[in-house]
Amino acid sequence: QVQLVESGGGSVQAGGSLRLSCAASGFTSGSRCMAWFRQTPGKEREGVAVVWLSGGLTYADSVKGRFTASQDNNKNTFYLQMNSLKPEDTAMYYCAAGPRFGFGVCPGIRTDRGYQYWGQGTQVTVSS
Repeated sequence: QVQLVESGGGSVQAGGSLRLSCAASGFTSGSRCMAWFRQTPGKEREGVAVVWLSGGLTYADSVKGRFTASQDNNKNTFYLQMNSLKPEDTAMYYCAAGPRFGFGVCPGIRTDRGYQYWGQGTQVTVSS
């Protein structure tokens, strides 16, 4: 059974940092692309970062240079280091796991459709 559990959210002032973690279980680390999405009330889920099966990274323009996604295969944990946080980064953050290697195409960050598993989310609030 695949499970994703996020942690690390909280409240910070603008300019601060947070590191989100997504602990994965039920599948081999590195066998699926992993992504971070965020959502605010009344808006669609927005892709933030994706780690492709190749290990390459893609970021949303709004977070480039400030956020860094990484993956520790030994711990089967996916991270999002967020620096220079802005009030507009305030959202619920979710990690997502894409199709298993060989069973589909990773959706990237342009759409949340195609991701097979989602965590419960962790709230990030940035005050000015």
